[in-house]
Amino acid sequence: MEKSWFTISVYSENNVGLLNRISGIFLKRHINIESLNVSKSEIDEVSKFTIVVNTTESWTRRIVSQIEKQVEVIKAFYHTDEETIYQESALFKIASHLLFDERQIQNIIKESNSQIVTVSRDFFVLAKSGRRHEIDQMYFELEPFGIMQFVRSGRIAVTKSEMPITSLLEKFQH
Repeated sequence: MEKSWFTISVYSENNVGLLNRISGIFLKRHINIESLNVSKSEIDEVSKFTIVVNTTESWTRRIVSQIEKQVEVIKAFYHTDEETIYQESALFKIASHLLFDERQIQNIIKESNSQIVTVSRDFFVLAKSGRRHEIDQMYFELEPFGIMQFVRSGRIAVTKSEMPITSLLEKFQH
């Protein structure tokens, strides 16, 4: 089977240790988590894990099944990139003199639709949101000038189709 990118969405109670157990499921199968984000969900007191993996659909299905066996997990889903709308964010810290001395830096900022978050005497910080390849492209373009610091978030994603989690929870509450 061919490897693909999958976004796994896990809805759970917010309990200590769950992240460790979920990551252990991937560790046992030697599958790398490419991106991880945990946040509040659209449902009160329910957290949403957004996990990105590059593996086969068969392995993804097995992983989701194992995740759902965790007591605190309400429901887990997986989707392909085509079934989701997703973004990442990144911050780039660059030496300030480059902003004024290198015309190409100004072009990169403009063409990448990034924002200058702050400017100080020694450095400035750029923020870029977009798809992974867009952030990778900006990194590639800025790297020759020297990146003082770089950080990127995990993927955040919503599905194009309706997520049945809300209706599922309503059944439990009645």
